[in-house]
Amino acid sequence: MDLLLPEFGLVILQTIAFLLLMFLLAKFAWKPVLAAIKEREQSIDEALNKAELAKQEMTRLTAQNEELMKEAREERDRILKEAKTLKDSIVHEAKTQAHTEGAKLIEKAKIEIENQKKAALAELKNQVSTLSLDIAERVLRTQLEDKAKQQDLVANLLKDVELN
Repeated sequence: MDLLLPEFGLVILQTIAFLLLMFLLAKFAWKPVLAAIKEREQSIDEALNKAELAKQEMTRLTAQNEELMKEAREERDRILKEAKTLKDSIVHEAKTQAHTEGAKLIEKAKIEIENQKKAALAELKNQVSTLSLDIAERVLRTQLEDKAKQQDLVANLLKDVELN
């Protein structure tokens, strides 16, 4: 029961001890504790400010990154379009050049065929004339072996000449 009904001297002693403890804490502990709390509060405020600045910077960097990505996409699209245009022009130029070269080769081949045709015809004419002369010579030799046949031939030739 002593705890529930303490004596008067104990209460005074405890009050003096409490006041002494409060004085010592106020003298030595409260200032450093309050300074530490104030410092902690300032560091938290600074950290929050830095976090807000970092958030703003991240937002700015994100926007800048999006802009750079957009520019890069536009540049890529432009380069691809230029490459496609260049490819199309090169293909068209190659086709045109191939068509021109093909036409030249065909024309050359036609000329070569025509020249070979003319040469073959000339060769054929020469062979026909040579064969005709050989045949005529043989026919004439057989017909001109006899003197009477020679005179008949001359007379027939003279009649043909007079008629023409």
